[in-house]
Amino acid sequence: MQLQLPEFCLVLLVGPSSSGKSSFARLHFKPTEVISSDACRAWVSDDENSLEATADAFELARYMAAKRLKNRLLTVIDATNIQPDSRSMWLKLAREYHTHCYAIAFNMPLPVLLDRHSKRGDRTFGDHVIPNQQAQLKRSLRLLRKEGFKNSFIFNSPEEVKAVQQVTRTRVWNNMKHEHGPFDIIGDVHGCFNELQTLLQQLGYGIETVPVDDVHHGYRVTPPAGRRLIFVGDLCDRGPKTPDVFRLVMSMVHDGVAFCVPGNHDEKLMKYFNGNAVKLQHGLERSVEQFATETDVFKTQVKKFIDSLISHLIFDDGKLLVAHAGLKEELQGRTSGAVRSFCLFGETTGETDEFGLPVRHNWALEYRGKAMVVYGHTPVPHAQWLNNTIDIDTGCVFGGKLTALRYPEKEIVQVPAHLQYAVPRKPIGSEFNTGLNAQQEHDDTPDIADLLGKQIITTQYANNVIIREEQATAALEVMSRFAVNPKWLIYLPPTMSPSETSTLPEFLEHPAEAFAYYRSQGVRQVICEEKHMGSRAVVVIGKNEKVISERFGITGEGIGIIYTRTGRAFFADDKTTEQAFLKRLNEALTASEFWETHETDWVCLDCELMPWSAKAQKLLEEQYAATGTAATHSLGSAVNALEKTVARLPEAAALLQSYTERETLLHDYIKAYRNYCWEVNSLDDYKLAPFHILASEGKTYFDKDHRWHMEAIKAMCEADPNMLLATPYRVVDLDNETDVNAAAAWWTAMTGKGGEGMVVKPLEFVVRGEKGLVQPAIKIRGREYLRIIYGPEYTREIHLTRLKKRGLSHKRSMALREFALGAEALERFIQKQPLRMVHQCVFGVLALESEPVDPRL
Repeated sequence: MQLQLPEFCLVLLVGPSSSGKSSFARLHFKPTEVISSDACRAWVSDDENSLEATADAFELARYMAAKRLKNRLLTVIDATNIQPDSRSMWLKLAREYHTHCYAIAFNMPLPVLLDRHSKRGDRTFGDHVIPNQQAQLKRSLRLLRKEGFKNSFIFNSPEEVKAVQQVTRTRVWNNMKHEHGPFDIIGDVHGCFNELQTLLQQLGYGIETVPVDDVHHGYRVTPPAGRRLIFVGDLCDRGPKTPDVFRLVMSMVHDGVAFCVPGNHDEKLMKYFNGNAVKLQHGLERSVEQFATETDVFKTQVKKFIDSLISHLIFDDGKLLVAHAGLKEELQGRTSGAVRSFCLFGETTGETDEFGLPVRHNWALEYRGKAMVVYGHTPVPHAQWLNNTIDIDTGCVFGGKLTALRYPEKEIVQVPAHLQYAVPRKPIGSEFNTGLNAQQEHDDTPDIADLLGKQIITTQYANNVIIREEQATAALEVMSRFAVNPKWLIYLPPTMSPSETSTLPEFLEHPAEAFAYYRSQGVRQVICEEKHMGSRAVVVIGKNEKVISERFGITGEGIGIIYTRTGRAFFADDKTTEQAFLKRLNEALTASEFWETHETDWVCLDCELMPWSAKAQKLLEEQYAATGTAATHSLGSAVNALEKTVARLPEAAALLQSYTERETLLHDYIKAYRNYCWEVNSLDDYKLAPFHILASEGKTYFDKDHRWHMEAIKAMCEADPNMLLATPYRVVDLDNETDVNAAAAWWTAMTGKGGEGMVVKPLEFVVRGEKGLVQPAIKIRGREYLRIIYGPEYTREIHLTRLKKRGLSHKRSMALREFALGAEALERFIQKQPLRMVHQCVFGVLALESEPVDPRL
C-alpha cells in the first residue's frame, strides 16, 4: 500500500499517545520534515513531558513550521491533534502559506493503546488519559473534511499501518520544472484565430487540418524540433473566432505540443457553460454568440478543458513562471484560492479609475524573484521587461499585435492584428508617456534596501561573493555622495594583484615571479602589456544621444561618460571637455568601423587615461611634490653642514656618505613622479589607452583572448593616434625560455627608461585552475616607479629587507572577487536584467574596496 502526498503540504499526525504516530513518522519521513511537540517541549524545558512548557513548545513548533512552509517544504506535525481547536491553528497556518493540509489519523483499538502505554517508561500520566484521548479522536474523525483538510487517511488497526510500504511525493500540479524548453510563449489571443495561425507559422510551427475526433478538433500542429508553446490564457472573448482558437489550442495541449494557463475570460466562459449567473459583457457576449452554433459535446469539452487548467506553471528548474496576470514571488508554487485569484485577475487597490476600471497594483514594480514571470491580462503597447517580468498582452484584439516571447532567447516575435475587433474602455498605453521603457522608469529611483545589509552575490566566474553589512554601508556613503548617475554604473574595474616578492636582491618585483605563478596554474601562454602611469577610467559611449536614451534611459547627459574606478565622474567639473573628448573617441570608433564590425551602437571600454597629473594633481601637490620639496631643502642643508663637519672631523665621513646617498635617492624619487606628469592645455594633451573591450549590445568579450582585444583596440587607436594610445604588448610562451628571458629583458629596458612596468595576464581572458579562478592579471612595477609608492629610500637594504616580507593574500583575494563581480555586472546588464541586479555587483566592488589593505600593493 502506498500513501500519496503532494511534494509540498502540511501534514498533521492525529491520534492518542502510543498510537504509533512518531514511529510512523520516523519510518516514512525525513527527520528534518517532522516537528514533534514532545521534542519542542524538551527544547524549551529539558522535559518532553512538562505540561507547563506546552504553550512555549507549540509556539516554537508553529515558528519552525512557518519557516519550512515559507520555503515550500513538506512539513509534518507530530502531536496528538485530537481536538478541533488544536488542529485549527495548523489549518490556519496552511492557509497563510497557501498550501493544503492533510491528516493522517491513527484510530487504534483501545486495548492496543493501553498495552503499548503500559510498556512505555517515558510517559507518567494516569490510565484515564488515553481513553479520553481516544474518545476525542473518534468525535474528530467525521469532522476532518469539514474542517478544511484536503484529504485524510485513517488507520483503524496496527495491520493497516504496517501495510503502508511507502509514502510517495507527487508533484504539485503547477510544478513543471522538469520541462526545460525551449518554449514559445503566446500572449492573450482573445479569439484572434487568423493572427494566431500567422504567428504560429512565423514561429516555424506547421498546421494541418485533420478529421474531427474527441481529441483532435480539426487540427494537428507540428512544432520546430524541440520547441513547445505556452499560452498565457484569455483564449476567448471579443475576437471573431473563439471556438476555432479553442479547437487549435486544445488539440496542441492534448498532443503535448503546448501548455496553457487559464485567463479570467476563460474562467468566466466556463462559469457560463456551468449555468452560473454571469453578465454577458466585456466580450463574453461574442463568445456566447459564436458557441451558439457549436454542439453540446464540443461545449462540454471546452468547459472541461478550461477547468483542467492550472493557475500557473513553473518550468525549467524554477527559472520560468507563466501566469495569466502574473504572480508575486511569495505565492509562486503554492495552491489556494487566493493564488488562483491573483493569477487570473492580478492585484487591485480597491479604487476605480476615470474609465470605471479597477486600479491595478503594479506587483512587478516590487518583484524580486529569481523566476522569470511571463504574463498578459493587461494590454500594453509594447512588451517590456520590468524586474525579470514581462507582459506580452499587446492588445491584438484591440488592433495591436499578437506577441510571442521565445524562451530562453528572450526574443520577441509579433504579428499585427488584421482588424480592430473591439474598442478598449481605456486607451492602451495611456500611462506610458515618458519616453523611457518600464524598467528605465523604475530604475530612476534605486531602492536602498537592495544595497544595504549582508549580500551573497552569485557570479558565474567565481564562487559566491559575500559582502558584509559594514562594507555595504561604507560603499553607500561613497556612491551616494560622489558617484555619477547610477544608470551609467554598469561596471567597476577590479584591483590588481602585484607579483610575489622577487628573490633578486635589488628588486622588490620582477617578471620571473609572475611567470612562475602562471606556470604553476597550468597556464602555457601569457600576454605582457606595458603598464601606463595614468588613472583607471571606464568609458561608456554611444553612437549618439538617442542610443544612450534608449539603452541606458539617460537623457541630457551627452553621448557617454568617463568615470573612475570608484564611480566618480573623471571630468566632474568640466562636462564640456568630457563630451568633446568623447566626440573625438566616437569619431575614431566610426572611422575604424567599430560599430559595424561589432554590430553595436554602444560600447564599454576599460582604459587608462593620462597624464596621471590630470586626475591626481591634488595628490601630486600635497604628497609627492610636498615631500620632494621638503626633503630637498632638509637633506641639502644637512649635506652642506656635514661637508663642513668632515673637513674638521674626518670620522663624520660615513654619516656624510649616508646623507649624500639619501639625497641622490630623493632626486631619483622626484624624477620618477615627474615622468608621469605634463601640462594639459587641449584634448591632444590627453592620452587614452584602452586595453579591454568589455561589452556592447547583447554581448561581453570575456570569451576573446587578450591578443584579440589588443588588435581590435589597435585598429580603433589608428583612427586618432594623437589622442588614442595602442598599448605595446608581447605574447610569451612560458615553456620557451628564450621567450621568457626576452620578456623580462623588455621589462628591464622599459622600466630603465622610466616606464611604470608591465601587466602579465593569461592569454585567455578567464582561466580556472584546480582551486578556482586564476588571477586575471598581475602587475610588475619597475624599480624606480616603486620609489613613488614606497618612498625615496625604499631600495636601501634595511627597508627592502622589510618590504620583501609584505603579505599579498588579502590583496589577491580582493582582486579575484572584484574581477568576478565586475564581469557579472556586465553579463547582467547585457542580459537586460534590472539595474538593481547590475548594481548589486558594482556596489559589491565598491564595498570590497573598503576592506583594510595596504594601499601600496
